[in-house]
Amino acid sequence: MMHQPLYIGAEHVKKHLSYAALVPVLERALASFSSGKEGGVIQPVRTTIHVENHGGFFAVMPAYSEQDDALTTKLVTYYQRKTPSVPSHQATMLLFDPVTGSLKAIMDGTVITTRRTAAASAISTKYLKPANAKVLCILGAGNLSYSHYDVFTEMFSFQEVRIWDYKQSNSERFASSVKGTVQVCSSAKEAVVGADVILTVTMATEPVLFGEWVKPGAHICGRNSNLFTVFCLNEQNYSESKGITAPF
Repeated sequence: MMHQPLYIGAEHVKKHLSYAALVPVLERALASFSSGKEGGVIQPVRTTIHVENHGGFFAVMPAYSEQDDALTTKLVTYYQRKTPSVPSHQATMLLFDPVTGSLKAIMDGTVITTRRTAAASAISTKYLKPANAKVLCILGAGNLSYSHYDVFTEMFSFQEVRIWDYKQSNSERFASSVKGTVQVCSSAKEAVVGADVILTVTMATEPVLFGEWVKPGAHICGRNSNLFTVFCLNEQNYSESKGITAPF
């Protein structure tokens, strides 16, 4: 007998998907994926179509974990918005019964995506940040900046947090909304110079982070749009770095 799939909305996801629960599970999943065939994770490269006449993209991202016996896919759209009334990124997660192939649950994927992305950034930072990192820099004050701030301040003890955005009003809104003290910077350079950990969470189509600003040993976690045509780091960051993480 077929049952109706369960629907789990954004508010339920926010309530139950804590970083304390998410981070260790995601760290194990990343390790399994990186182990290749032995890890038991099948995750092909996403399929993307360009909805050119509306300025949008639609992507399908399926995966199966043998260890968890979990079969899922994420459906995500990306549209550049001139107004914030509709989010630029919207996602839905589908959970299937791996034995029968039946759809078990439909979940809001936007909250899952922002938290998973931030958690993946935090996991990379856990292993790659300088010892005694004191200054966190966030470039960009959109949705991802909030989720990154939440998990980074939960997992690490920074003495100073800086924020910069193209629109200073976005930075000011961010600083007044989050718990803790955040320094609003008037330029990306001001935010970056002297920072130990640098997060890029912008929609920039031109570089906003330049290698000459970055202190030796700083960890750069590059995370902006998931479109291959969008970049926020300049070439010097890549040519002179020992490693830059981009946890998609």
